[in-house]
Amino acid sequence: MKITSVRPWLIKSEASYWGEYLFVEVTTDEGVSGWGEITTTTRLANRALCTMLRQIGAAVTGEDPARIEYLWHKVFRSFTYMGSRGAAVECVSAIDIALWDIRGKVLGKPIYELLGGPVRDEIALYTHPKEAKFTSKEAVVREIRDIVESGHTALKFDPFPHQGRTADGQSRERRDGYLDGSMTRKDEREAAELTALIRETAGSDVDILIDAHGRFDVPTAIRLCRGLEEAGQIDWFEEPCPPESLNALKQVREKVSAAISWGERGHTKWDFVPVLENKLADYIMPDVTWTGGITELKKISALCEAYYIPVSPHDAAGPINVVAGAQVMMTVPNFYKLETSEWNLGKYDHLIDRPLDVSNGSLKLTPKPGLGVEMNRDYLQGHEIELG
Repeated sequence: MKITSVRPWLIKSEASYWGEYLFVEVTTDEGVSGWGEITTTTRLANRALCTMLRQIGAAVTGEDPARIEYLWHKVFRSFTYMGSRGAAVECVSAIDIALWDIRGKVLGKPIYELLGGPVRDEIALYTHPKEAKFTSKEAVVREIRDIVESGHTALKFDPFPHQGRTADGQSRERRDGYLDGSMTRKDEREAAELTALIRETAGSDVDILIDAHGRFDVPTAIRLCRGLEEAGQIDWFEEPCPPESLNALKQVREKVSAAISWGERGHTKWDFVPVLENKLADYIMPDVTWTGGITELKKISALCEAYYIPVSPHDAAGPINVVAGAQVMMTVPNFYKLETSEWNLGKYDHLIDRPLDVSNGSLKLTPKPGLGVEMNRDYLQGHEIELG
């Protein structure tokens, strides 16, 4: 069997927070194809990655898709001198996931069986409230109650406003292209009030996870985290500072008592080693579509196991992201929960061949080969974004 193409599918979809998904299909000369995903958070990045994927496809055409480890390194090392983190690893991730999908289909087994077999029967989830529904106190209460009643025992949200404007009309967090890093006292107070309301509504048996989205400077992150600790029990504070500086993370870590979660912007096992060695996080949350695919997520999880640190894969994209992370977590002893963007994942139904079963707050994978889902090619073809 040989690889015949690597095709990016940039799809317009209202199901995506950013309005589009970026899937990747790897095809072979024996008619077996596999699916991966990248889906970044910006239109510019998605389009740049499509161009890169076409070039990578030419480099791996003719290769044996069963040589997953070899192909991971072949593609990764092709970018060594231009920076092998970031975009290069995201391309590696999508192709790697697709290769595992192909391998599972060829062998007639789900991917988790190829990774050592399951250590659990289903995948516990945490999810997000639809913050667009936070139009009033009553609306917040309704949304949180829906999540709790769905069977989820953990939820995550960002209580800090993103849309504030300065007097000159610029975004508060990104003025003239740089990260401002601050937060007004008014917004800080409202974030604490919202967190307290959600804790009161969810009750004491539900984990409350806070996402700072890596956008605060050190003193602001410390102040905000302490404020939420006082407002109501929180179970982690995620990405307090931008990922470029582990020293900034260390400063925050030393001044707050909340558990720290880190890793959605970590690329490859090498980014996670100093975080683990320096005890900078209590939870590690790699994204399987960004950190290096199934191959690398399994290795990062093993590193975390050696430090007794729980792994909780990040998800902010489409169905391949969810099921690829779940396939690995079926085999990981030190697993916490898998992230999903909403408690009801019916928004993916039009993209895949069967709905994902997330009843009672957990994902049940099927025993079907590979990833266990197939993309709806008719829908993809009808909603593909032409790039020229």
